[in-house]
Amino acid sequence: MTKLAFFNVDENEQFILSKVFEREKTFELSFRQKPIDIHTATIAKDADGIGIFIQSHITQKVLDLLPQLRIIATMSTGFDHIDLEACKSRNITVCNVPAYGDNTVAEYTFGLIIALARKLKPTFERVERGLFSRAGLMGMDLKGKTLGLVGTGRIGFHMARLGWAFGMKVIACDVKPNVTLAEKFDVTFLSLEELLQQADVISLHVPYLPSTHHLIDAKRLRLLKPTALLINTARGKVIDTTAVAAALREGRLGGVALDTFEGEEVWIEEEFLKRDDLAAITLREAMESFSIMHSEQAILTPHNAFNTREALERILITSTENFKAYFSGSPQNIVSVTP
Repeated sequence: MTKLAFFNVDENEQFILSKVFEREKTFELSFRQKPIDIHTATIAKDADGIGIFIQSHITQKVLDLLPQLRIIATMSTGFDHIDLEACKSRNITVCNVPAYGDNTVAEYTFGLIIALARKLKPTFERVERGLFSRAGLMGMDLKGKTLGLVGTGRIGFHMARLGWAFGMKVIACDVKPNVTLAEKFDVTFLSLEELLQQADVISLHVPYLPSTHHLIDAKRLRLLKPTALLINTARGKVIDTTAVAAALREGRLGGVALDTFEGEEVWIEEEFLKRDDLAAITLREAMESFSIMHSEQAILTPHNAFNTREALERILITSTENFKAYFSGSPQNIVSVTP
């Protein structure tokens, strides 16, 4: 019997997973509502495979507690929460879900753009206090503005489509310019520096890699128009949070919306409750995000862009397919160690 342990799954997610596997007699499933860590890993000490979300951090110490482990199926596209080198040394296969919420994340991202452009945060807060003055709430049209996309993969593609539909000029930066985008939505590809200088709205859609760490730093933030809007629904460490906080304080940014940000694990409740070993640097990052959160020109959300009923079902189904493919001898969606 092949044993699979799923972590950080609620009752609804457990129901979906059980339903998908109900005809598979060779798999034995177990579920835990908490993420896996050094305290909960022993529950899966005899598991052949584990399914995890991004809240579970797979370190060497965690792997040492899982002697039978052969495959990790992360129920996400990103995999920077997994020590791939440690997995490789143990010959553990890591699979992800490369596509599940392309339109889902793009729709959420555009919602953040509209919220910033029309100052919805201060508008809602004001009305909740019973105030209906429009003073200071003048927004801006998106039509005719320039949307700058950093990364034009699956999500970036949908962002280009939405920007084009809104009547925006779309420019982009990517190591591999997408010819189809240029043809369908009149996207112009530029260098990152040129994009940052020209865009009215900048949206990030790149994976977190050593090469993208603090891709948007203090130096590059100074290239932006003082009215520019900056959106991040990619990974937190793609942006230097301290530099963004400074730019907001100094009036060098029109607005910022972050669904992912450095130190987010401190503020997301399920993370905060389970962690008592946060590093000092993480706490400093969290304090910077705290200062951003209190700006009327900033919106912070709890890594929620992926979170729709339809997208979650696609995540779970693809993850089960990853397990079935691996144990049938034809693994798919394998994540490799970046050279």
